[in-house]
Amino acid sequence: MSTAFTAGEGIWRARLGTLRQAVRHELLARQLAGHIPDRTGLRVIDLGCGQGTLLLRLARAGHVVTGLDSSELLLGDLDQALRAEPAQVRDRVSVVRGDVQDTAALVEPASFDVVLCHGVLMYLPDPEPVLAAVAYAAAPGAIVSLLARNGDALAMRPGLAGDWAAAAAAFNGNGYVNRLGVHARADHRDDLTARLARHRLDVRAWYGVRVFTDLAADDAPLPDAGTLAQILDCEEQAGRTDPYRAVAAQLHVVAERPGGARQ
Repeated sequence: MSTAFTAGEGIWRARLGTLRQAVRHELLARQLAGHIPDRTGLRVIDLGCGQGTLLLRLARAGHVVTGLDSSELLLGDLDQALRAEPAQVRDRVSVVRGDVQDTAALVEPASFDVVLCHGVLMYLPDPEPVLAAVAYAAAPGAIVSLLARNGDALAMRPGLAGDWAAAAAAFNGNGYVNRLGVHARADHRDDLTARLARHRLDVRAWYGVRVFTDLAADDAPLPDAGTLAQILDCEEQAGRTDPYRAVAAQLHVVAERPGGARQ
């Protein structure tokens, strides 16, 4: 199934090595690490895994991961990356080609300890089918990690960039044109929390992603290692601290399915 993201897929791939994407991927990994049980062998599914950046990181850490995505191009990138991994990592990875909204037809219910869905909600007009898929996959006690465009700070990017018409429009809606040049949608934290609760998923924590680097140039390269470490540390601190996290470009929500024994 084609979504709004399809039109910007090529641009996304071209920017994967840039500063903005490095901050996104590293912040998600750091924020998620505090919620995953301290043991290996967790069953993880990444719904909308794309090129598999976080999926591979978790597989290297010893978890059994499944990536689900509909993009032939991005799954091709993931396949190429897997070929460069040791056999023991490759053996822990399964890949399913299909649409996130068809998750119930593609995997077993309540069969994953960790369910990831990052950067998917903003490309669909209605979040409910994706949230239903996330809930379907989550086992009792499972951790759920969602990354969405932050609707509570939608005017920040255009306002800081001096695009006053877009900033004014952002106060009265949840639609916007993103940095890939495609129309997308934002989610408000209170609404997302309530929707998750209706799917029996209780929000345990929330974070901001890209507080300081959201306006970095699309092609901004990675700085030297020392500077990058400073950037990431500042972004991590801001992403968990009020009032900074509330104005981040992206909203990272971590929820839990009640029941089950946490270890």
